[in-house]
Amino acid sequence: MELRMESKADRCEAARQFKERKVEAGAYAVRGTADGAVWVGVARNLGAARNACWFSLRMHSHRVASLQGAWDVDGEDAFTFEVLETLDEDTHPMAVNDSLKALKARWVATLGALPLL
Repeated sequence: MELRMESKADRCEAARQFKERKVEAGAYAVRGTADGAVWVGVARNLGAARNACWFSLRMHSHRVASLQGAWDVDGEDAFTFEVLETLDEDTHPMAVNDSLKALKARWVATLGALPLL
């Protein structure tokens, strides 16, 4: 098996594509399948939100004690991550924070969920 090194041009192109990717902001839910509990959060980068949430849960350092407690009892396999809604791409950058707060409040009320920080 031959190990192929990428050229500098290939690495630069990959970096450019990574920087230009679309990052979606919006609301998400963490659902406990064992007891049906739901927690709702919002993030400017939904792609990174699951990784950050799962990492802190695995490290036993999540800031929401009810979620961490349920995770510790039921285990990782008993939880799912679901994107509930994304903000429009044309949302003005100055309106993103307020829009995310509104999404969170609406989804917490709609699902009868607990809010994530």
